[in-house]
Amino acid sequence: MRISTIGYSIKQGIKNIWRNKMFSIASVATMGACIFLFSLFFSLVMNFNYIIKNVEEGVSMVVFFQEGTDQATIDEIGDQIQARPEVKEVKYVSADESWKRYQAQYFKNNPELAEGFKNDNPLINSASYEIYVNKVEDQSELKDFVSGLTGVREVKQSEQATKTLSTVNRLVGYVSLIIIGILLGVSVFLISNTVSVGISVRKEEIGIMKLIGATNLFVRLPFLMEGILIGLIGSAIPLVAWYFIYNMAIKYILDKFHMIADFMNGLLPISQVFHTLLPVGLILGMGIGLVGSIFTIRKHLKV
Repeated sequence: MRISTIGYSIKQGIKNIWRNKMFSIASVATMGACIFLFSLFFSLVMNFNYIIKNVEEGVSMVVFFQEGTDQATIDEIGDQIQARPEVKEVKYVSADESWKRYQAQYFKNNPELAEGFKNDNPLINSASYEIYVNKVEDQSELKDFVSGLTGVREVKQSEQATKTLSTVNRLVGYVSLIIIGILLGVSVFLISNTVSVGISVRKEEIGIMKLIGATNLFVRLPFLMEGILIGLIGSAIPLVAWYFIYNMAIKYILDKFHMIADFMNGLLPISQVFHTLLPVGLILGMGIGLVGSIFTIRKHLKV
């Protein structure tokens, strides 16, 4: 296809949009609402995934040993755990280190209370392994394995926070899909109507073009360009708006809700979100416009 043909089709597509201003504005507005909500839920899902990943990295299993277990057995247990494919990291915490952690956590304001245990570690049987897994859902299977090892007294796991966040994340994803699906359907319908009006207005011109030998592609291309341009404009405007709104929202949350921000280990910066959102949003918008145009051309333009 020649470049001049593409240029001509784009010009005709712009003219069609201008001729049917009201329909075009309605299509762009609906498309804008669709892409804006898509951007909102897309950002939410990305941030939830980011938070869950941070929480998962901090969720560990703790393995305690039977009283009197010698160091060789403890080392063997560690080697068997480390060899498991789902294990990311294993840290050995001695009884002395456990006692130091306990003092730092519970006696930091009254260190003199811990002096009474200076030569007598009350956590002498608290040596343990802290196990970090690649995926938190692997914890249950790993717990069953570790519990069966000789010398293991108890295995504690803490995955409730991650499970709760995963459930919320799935819920946001399902709601997003439903709302975006409805808006996509409405967008395709409105763009289809806009292109349909353009075909009606240019029906006589199209007939003449066919009489002088214009190809089917040459006749169809302006209407395809019209749909793509509406989709492009309808997706670019909300993406620009969302760029500024997201930045302001992140700044507000980090400034006003320090505790939440610390728990979440921060939120994704705009550059990281838009690295994926921008191309996906633009392609989605143009894709909707193209599908709406193709649907209408097949229905109304018998060329």
